[in-house]
Amino acid sequence: MSVADSDTAVSSGASRHPAEPLRALVTGYDGYRLAGFEPGIHLGLPSPCLTVIVTIDEPLDIAAQATPEQAPGRFDTLASGIATAPVTIRHDGNQHGVQLALSPLGARSLLGVPTAALGAWVVGLEELLGPDAGELTERLSREPGWDERFAILDEVLTRRAEPAEIDPHLTRAWHLLVADGGIRVGEVAREVGWSRRHLVNKFVAEYGVTPKDVVRLSRFHRSHRMLKGAAGATLADVSVVCGYYDQAHMARDWRDLAGVAPSRWREIDPFSFVQDPYHDDGAE
Repeated sequence: MSVADSDTAVSSGASRHPAEPLRALVTGYDGYRLAGFEPGIHLGLPSPCLTVIVTIDEPLDIAAQATPEQAPGRFDTLASGIATAPVTIRHDGNQHGVQLALSPLGARSLLGVPTAALGAWVVGLEELLGPDAGELTERLSREPGWDERFAILDEVLTRRAEPAEIDPHLTRAWHLLVADGGIRVGEVAREVGWSRRHLVNKFVAEYGVTPKDVVRLSRFHRSHRMLKGAAGATLADVSVVCGYYDQAHMARDWRDLAGVAPSRWREIDPFSFVQDPYHDDGAE
């Protein structure tokens, strides 16, 4: 069963930018409710943002983690860093919750840790937010509407936000790498006035991934958004717009980062539309 041919499946949700004071920290909120689908799995795909999820009703059942060293688990709330592999989520045909995309600055300000401290691991949000994680779960579950839920997120996150900063050389490097899917790491190193080796070492220490990883993730994320947001877009069109050499290059990146080719992903993942494609690529 797919979204297109189901008479009984229900999908609804909403997407918002956060309140103005949070916009350097959180690139967007995505609320989702999916019901009546056939049980199965779907893929949580990599991106250059950190992921925070607060579920409503049932926990999220992660059947395979992005890092093979981490065991599967069920989470009422979770946070994860930047990964270069997908997570596999088992579902019974229903999912309900809110997903937040955080920038690396948001990790420091809201979660109290650098992005690299999380790496590709998934942790319960209570490990980072303490009682605020339980407050979010309880209050979001009580509200029936997305506007009210997003207002709660704004309130709690604004209250939590602490002053934070990242080395401006790293911030500049991040923006260059995220903005240009074809830029070379050596060019970025020259732009910020560091050697390539120094840039890579400092970058991994802060973000947990290499500069080259971020170029690939950003290009992949743009293709992911376009495939979700433009139903009539051909794979050839998407590959050109997103900065790939050709469609075969995009397919190789998808197999590396998602585990499947983009054409196959469109066929097998009925929840591929959950996130609204408006998000920026993240980050300050």
